[in-house]
Amino acid sequence: MIVSFTDNVALCSAHVIDTAEKPLFKQADTAISFKMWKYYPVVQAQNPHKINFCHPNWRVKRVVSGKKKQAKKQKVETTNNTQDKMADDNTSMPAAKKAKCESGDVQEARKDFTGFVVDKVLNEVVQSKAIFVQGHFKGSDEPAVVILEKTAFDRDTLGDMLSSRMELQRIMQNDIYDVYNGYPPQNLNGISTRIIYPATERHIMKYTSQQVYLIEETAADYQNITLPSITSRAFSIQWVYNILDKKAEADRILYEDEDPEIGYLLAPDMKWDQTQIDNLHIDAICHKRNIKSIRDLTEGHLPLLQNIKEKGTEFICEKYGLTKNHLRVFLHYQPSYYHLHVHFTHINFDAPGSRVGQAHLLSDVIDNIQLQHDYYQKKTMTFTVREKDPLFQKFREAGKV
Repeated sequence: MIVSFTDNVALCSAHVIDTAEKPLFKQADTAISFKMWKYYPVVQAQNPHKINFCHPNWRVKRVVSGKKKQAKKQKVETTNNTQDKMADDNTSMPAAKKAKCESGDVQEARKDFTGFVVDKVLNEVVQSKAIFVQGHFKGSDEPAVVILEKTAFDRDTLGDMLSSRMELQRIMQNDIYDVYNGYPPQNLNGISTRIIYPATERHIMKYTSQQVYLIEETAADYQNITLPSITSRAFSIQWVYNILDKKAEADRILYEDEDPEIGYLLAPDMKWDQTQIDNLHIDAICHKRNIKSIRDLTEGHLPLLQNIKEKGTEFICEKYGLTKNHLRVFLHYQPSYYHLHVHFTHINFDAPGSRVGQAHLLSDVIDNIQLQHDYYQKKTMTFTVREKDPLFQKFREAGKV
């Protein structure tokens, strides 16, 4: 007997051989779905915004066949062009709300979605089985953004799932082929859930489906268009400083070099479930606080970059049983927040943020600076930008689009 789960990941074992499409979230059913979900207690004490809720509707195929196929590789994607958290836009944030965000206080973890009202669906992504919802909590006028993504299967729990605990309801049968709706136990049916509350206009814009454009930014364009735009919008990255200062997410830190010039910390990216190594995603956040992006990097930063590349790679490989050839190490331009950070992802993880027009390999960045000390101050940089991004509007106003 061969069993395949219609989810976003293929299970690579001797008896699980195929992957089919798992039903997406239904927009019309979104409000009802929230009421159906039950809390699954995997909340991290200092990271209350990433939680798992459980929804019972998984579809399962039961197929009897004499020939096995090879399992496909896992591919878990999100629509985030840069695979990062997005900083708050202070220009659209009331003073009281800004003070709350900059205080570093950790909000109490939610147990469910009581009082949540769905206002609209911002976007949904077929590849990653994800949906992005704007809503609000009753009694509050402040918007919230909820990101829901169906999680990958855990191979270690297959025995528990393929047991009497899994309820099956037949949909159809034809000869040796049976198709069912499967209802696993609650602890095996989590949905990765991120809540941004209160959300700013920038958060809402980020997760709204938009046309994407490719921009060629010359050195002059950076000085005359991009840098003034970044400066005028005064992005808050207090949440980054909260991590560096151990005010939040301290329990998520995997490794730290505390040197103020070349030091950094490693932490799992918010979108990695930390169970599937094939979609490993770890961020290196540097301690030095005056580097906005790749555009600021010069030969004086080479010790920092080499330290991240060498020691970060060494730690990750040792911890997760990998070699350096398993890792893709890169920076984004434009980044989603303007504090230098580097991404480590598994080479099998085909994430949108690793595409041309977004990702720059750290090894290439180091080589380019070694060739020319001010390489990134002179280079024309190509990047993707979304239609409603204020930066795109500035390039359009300047006649560059």
